[in-house]
Amino acid sequence: MLSSLLTVHTLWDYMYEFACCSSMDVLVANSINALNGTTVKIPCTFTSCYRMDTTKFSMNWTYQETLNDTEEMFMTYYKKKGMVPLRSDRFGERVMFAGNLDKNDLSITLSDVQVEDVGIYNCYVRNPPDRIQGHGVIQLNVVTELPPPRDSTIAVAIGASVGGALALLILSMVVVKCLRRHRKQELISEEKMEEEGKLEAEGVAEEGTK
Repeated sequence: MLSSLLTVHTLWDYMYEFACCSSMDVLVANSINALNGTTVKIPCTFTSCYRMDTTKFSMNWTYQETLNDTEEMFMTYYKKKGMVPLRSDRFGERVMFAGNLDKNDLSITLSDVQVEDVGIYNCYVRNPPDRIQGHGVIQLNVVTELPPPRDSTIAVAIGASVGGALALLILSMVVVKCLRRHRKQELISEEKMEEEGKLEAEGVAEEGTK
């Protein structure tokens, strides 16, 4: 009996662990637009049913110009040092860790953004005993100027004019419908009066013949 209970308990633990192992999720923005010359934050967080074990945890940030290019690692995690930027001819010292490991936040900042920084940024995460490696992909786009802000007053004015025109249209349709109904009632009344007049004339004629 005890053996059976142990077997069931072990099976349950295995099933729970298997479910947790498939729960690793990396959360990133698919695409980010950055203004040339500014500092941009590239966010990456992850969820796991296991707490981070600093002796087993690992993660890497890599860059590639396109999906077909080789990935260049520019930041990694060390057990004793934590998140450390790696020497990179492309980024120099412009990359900094901006996250919080206690909150599963692995975000970075890239300062003095250049047009050459356009490309794909990969966030790889491994948090044992999760068996799978999480992977987030972010496309960074660099623009030379931000699009002009949309003038909400114009939109409001357009909406008001359209709404007013629609209200006038509905009102005119109602007035036309009422006039038609009133005209129809008048025609019915006139026809009824003519019919009654004919009947009276016929009655008078019949009395005259008598």
